[in-house]
Amino acid sequence: MELRHLQHFVAVAEDQHFTRAAERLLVSQSGLSASIRALERELRAPLFVRTTRRVTLTEAGRALLEEARRILAQVRSAHEAVAAVQGMLRGTLSLGTEQCIAGVPVAGLLAAFRREHPDVEIRLRQAGSGELAEEVAAGRLDLAFAYRTQEDTDQLRSVSLAGEPMTVLCHPDHRLAAYGAPLTPRDLSDEVFVDFHPDWGPRRVTDTAFAAAGVRRTVALEVNDVHGLLDLLDENLGIAVVPRHFRDKRASLTSLPLKDGDETAYETIALLPPVQATSPAARALMGLLGTASD
Repeated sequence: MELRHLQHFVAVAEDQHFTRAAERLLVSQSGLSASIRALERELRAPLFVRTTRRVTLTEAGRALLEEARRILAQVRSAHEAVAAVQGMLRGTLSLGTEQCIAGVPVAGLLAAFRREHPDVEIRLRQAGSGELAEEVAAGRLDLAFAYRTQEDTDQLRSVSLAGEPMTVLCHPDHRLAAYGAPLTPRDLSDEVFVDFHPDWGPRRVTDTAFAAAGVRRTVALEVNDVHGLLDLLDENLGIAVVPRHFRDKRASLTSLPLKDGDETAYETIALLPPVQATSPAARALMGLLGTASD
């Protein structure tokens, strides 16, 4: 089995289309098709169901995809490790992050990384904490900055970076704005909430905290963007329970403390693969944060 066969297989699986995958890989479509057929012959199983519009994975293809991604990530890590020993950090840094993550100045961090390691290509994508955890565990991301929403596993470990309490944000004309004492989850039981998609770290943490307090929330407005959430609050369409630093993003809103929102309710973490699978580029980035990646 050749590595290029696995690279071709993963590209077709991700694009669900031979022509698009061939364009991405800079190979001919006929050559790509031949590569996939060779892999299917070697494995003695069809990997794709082919139609005129797209291709989908067979059960055998789905089983192979995760392993192929792991193998390619390990090969890339091996190349990077050798380059690092020779004093040349090269390759790619694939980083994931949630929006407006606390305690991590992502843009400044990447700028500093590029200055120190100009030969490393940086790839960045945003997603919710749940999806980012899956991407790191599957080897599609070197590391990710997210909120803690789960325990470590054999494929995924975490390094704590920062913590902050829950804060209630609302319009200054909202009835809660004049509340004199710290609020509790029960004080908010009848409120309409603006919140993020359930895959986002802050949403998961808030849902867990309110469930633990025995309070059911009504999330009427669900968004995938921090500024979209703040815009809805600015129109007095609901309230939000968010990490405290969000209050600094919109001075027009009123910020109220949540009594049961302890100081580390939202914990920012770096999600990493096992130590032996952590790439030199990921180690270098964590080093710039002043945090050990081991």
